[in-house]
Amino acid sequence: MSGTTLAIVLAAGEGTRMNSAKPKVLHKVAGQTLLARALGSVVKARFAKAAVVVGPNHQAVADEARRVMPGVDCYVQTERRGTAHAVLQARSSIAEGYDAVVVLFGDTPLVRTETVQRLAAAVHGGAGVAVMGFHAKDPTGYGRLLTDGGELLAIREHKDATDAERQVTLCNGGMMALSGRRALELLDAIDDNNAQKEFYLTSAVEVARAEGMLAVVVEVPELEAFGVNDRLQQAMAEAVIQKRLRQEALRSGVTLIAPETVFLAPDTKIGRDVVIEPNVVFGPGVVIDDGAVIHAFSHIEGAHIGKGASVGPFARLRPGADLAVDVKVGNFVEVKNAKVAEGAKISHLSYIGDATVGAEANIGAGTITCNYDGFRKFVTEIGAGAFVGSNSALVAPVKIGDGAYVGSGSVVTKDVPANALAVARGHQMVKAGWADSFRARPENVAKKKT
Repeated sequence: MSGTTLAIVLAAGEGTRMNSAKPKVLHKVAGQTLLARALGSVVKARFAKAAVVVGPNHQAVADEARRVMPGVDCYVQTERRGTAHAVLQARSSIAEGYDAVVVLFGDTPLVRTETVQRLAAAVHGGAGVAVMGFHAKDPTGYGRLLTDGGELLAIREHKDATDAERQVTLCNGGMMALSGRRALELLDAIDDNNAQKEFYLTSAVEVARAEGMLAVVVEVPELEAFGVNDRLQQAMAEAVIQKRLRQEALRSGVTLIAPETVFLAPDTKIGRDVVIEPNVVFGPGVVIDDGAVIHAFSHIEGAHIGKGASVGPFARLRPGADLAVDVKVGNFVEVKNAKVAEGAKISHLSYIGDATVGAEANIGAGTITCNYDGFRKFVTEIGAGAFVGSNSALVAPVKIGDGAYVGSGSVVTKDVPANALAVARGHQMVKAGWADSFRARPENVAKKKT
């Protein structure tokens, strides 16, 4: 894209209809805050800079903006005096001099990166103002975009529209791009001559045309203009985003056996010929290599799954889980911050955290790495080809050498050398006939009769 672009994200809304103590833009869809999604589109569009306008006492919103985009400029709108007033809070960023200024809203998570780029491109192409518009199935309540021969003449609010204008289905989608070189001139010329005594960004169209500038419409599907104002709309946005993500996965060569039951994150990366069974949930930061199988009811976040690996059913991979080629993580197994080398198996009911597991090692059912002493985390190292018997506890820091065996039911507190056998459990005691004498006790006989 030729020319430089500044993006301004308006994130000052309180979101009282969310019935929440959190600002609206900190609520999530597809594992991301609404604000993160807006800034994500700016990052993908490769704009030169971004600024975020937040409400008073919303430091958490500014913190989230800086987490997503370090170095972003944050401005506070202390008075709620309309959208143009909000944009002008970023005056110092606008004054730095950009070819285009694109205004986004923090609560419209369905806008595509391509749309943001198209708005900027329209201004780079010579328009003074470009407005996102859509054809509404029911335009009632929306501002109408009045056009003539491809030019945008005005934005008419529904209450101010004539009967003829109300027949127009092309509606205002909210987002707008302004000529960067004249943005401050346009914004400063907007007045508050309305019943609400507020400065509306939509007035930029009228101001631009009065100055001889071209105003145009960038049309998008109606869904892209969808805003989140309450929990119902949040759920609706989630459904749309998940549908998009599932379609992308299917087109890329992934098998989703029951697509509607799989939940993906926007950054989930899945290779070809991966099979994902029903009711699997992916959090952020997951990479799955070709040919892996994710069995039903697994939950995965911040993990890498190697080629041909098998996970689940009912497995949980937490951040830092790194499975190599052909690793098996079975049912009711949890892995956290652990590297599991090629061909290793953790098949049943185990917890492996803060650990390394060598190639072809076998971890028996019920094995846990005891990695936390209440204050600090410690590492367990399990060597290649090691065999850890069922129901064992490995108390970190501890090393199990290559090819070593750990007897079932052991509590291992000391290193086990390579190819050694470690058994750490009480000796079995057998008392012949004890069960018969126990059952014959008078109190037990009486209990059995009742």
